[in-house]
Amino acid sequence: MIFNFYICTDYTVSQYVNMDKKTQIINVATKLFSENGFENTSISKVCEVSNVSKGLVFHHFKSKDGLLREIFSTTTEKIIAMNESINLEQRPLERLLDLINSFFTQIKSDKLFFQLNLNVMTQPKTRELLNDLINNRSAFILNSVKQIFNQIDVKNAEVNSYLFIAELDGIALNYLGIFNEYPLEQIKMQLIKKYTNNGI
Repeated sequence: MIFNFYICTDYTVSQYVNMDKKTQIINVATKLFSENGFENTSISKVCEVSNVSKGLVFHHFKSKDGLLREIFSTTTEKIIAMNESINLEQRPLERLLDLINSFFTQIKSDKLFFQLNLNVMTQPKTRELLNDLINNRSAFILNSVKQIFNQIDVKNAEVNSYLFIAELDGIALNYLGIFNEYPLEQIKMQLIKKYTNNGI
């Protein structure tokens, strides 16, 4: 499931330096894994592009698999933050429209993260490696969307939630993996119009 902010915390100076290098490694690995594939990218290449030692990478992530799990978890954190940014006091339609707008903003601004997620979830080896994280994320997303649809049509909330998620996943798949020229903004407007016209 593709449908997908860093959390600010107080750090000491030494933790900030480590966090900065860790973030740098995550960003470089995300780009390399996305462009070349997880299997085709060595830790040596990640180190070379990041300008860090293997020891530092293994200090933070223990293994290449651990690095991939961290990247996937980071994307999940963005999805959770996107969901938490929605005002729960809004009417269901407003919450749904905010969710749609947030999705389209994220997929454009974090294209590499989403591209990598698409790649790893469709490859058997990486999917197996991330299976628990994928299941947790999927359950979170379904529950979040279902909370909105429960306020709209409780009888059909579950099936409407699955349909909504499938729409966003389909859009992401087409934008990231199929079409070079994809009318993302027009599709967003049509999706908004669809849900607005349905009187939700």
